[in-house]
Amino acid sequence: MIANIVAGLSDIKPAIPLTVDYLVLAGGGGGGGHTGGGYGGQGGGGAGGLRCTVDTTGGGGSLPTALTLSKLTNYAVTVGGGGPGAANGSNPGTTGTGSSFSTISTTGGGGGGSSLSANGVAGGSGGGGGWSGSGTKTGGNPTTDEGFIGGQANNSTNSSGGGGGGAGGAGAADVINATGGAGGANISTSISGSSVTYANGGGGGGYSSPTYPPGGGSGGTTGGNGGAYNSGVGSPGSTNKGGGGGGAGGGTSTTAGGNGGSGVVILKYPDSFTITIGAGLTGTESSASGGYKRATLTNGTGNVSWA
Repeated sequence: MIANIVAGLSDIKPAIPLTVDYLVLAGGGGGGGHTGGGYGGQGGGGAGGLRCTVDTTGGGGSLPTALTLSKLTNYAVTVGGGGPGAANGSNPGTTGTGSSFSTISTTGGGGGGSSLSANGVAGGSGGGGGWSGSGTKTGGNPTTDEGFIGGQANNSTNSSGGGGGGAGGAGAADVINATGGAGGANISTSISGSSVTYANGGGGGGYSSPTYPPGGGSGGTTGGNGGAYNSGVGSPGSTNKGGGGGGAGGGTSTTAGGNGGSGVVILKYPDSFTITIGAGLTGTESSASGGYKRATLTNGTGNVSWA
């Protein structure tokens, strides 16, 4: 009988721990706006702050550790929205909203500088500096281990806007007599099951005329492109990719910056668990693949739990 009990105990498998990898990405900042009468382009919005435990994380930081959680316990989630672009040059673009999961939080991307408020705003990644006609305007500072600094605007006669910082690199400074500064680099992660890019900075708005190259700076794959000279509205950052909005183009017209892209929270966990996505959140759970499931949360605030 004792032998039978011992044999039965040997068949008992230890419980699989609820270890959750995460991508927590905040909303990107809005691009700077332009007030007509000046000439230079405006700053691109910074990408939303990004923390991820798979492949790479924002700001060049060390890869964070996955969270070990408990079953049948509520964990709070917020998915941050993108900040609106500035409607004109009176104020910088609006900073994006932060995202969070359990004990992990990230900071919204900083707004791009505008013609009458031209320094880029600090954020997860900083917004790019804008053209004001006098003095160098700085890019906004980033949050440590979330993103990079925005590019500056030099404010020469024919200056364009600096690019917003990205999760993977700094925004580029404007180039005199050329297009706006490019938005900072994104990062790529396979937390969703395939490699996806997130969190470029928005491109700076351009200055051009028949003499100079047209167009604003590039926002890469997820940030908004900067607007071109005269009526060039900044393009928006991509939805659920946390990109910054493009800065408004310079010229004689009053022009808006692009809106920042919304953030996202993605959770990866062993496929023996099933998530419950609570009221207030929009999201889906994937089928099992490679021993894991993934939950992608795209909007709202609420709780998740596992059984």
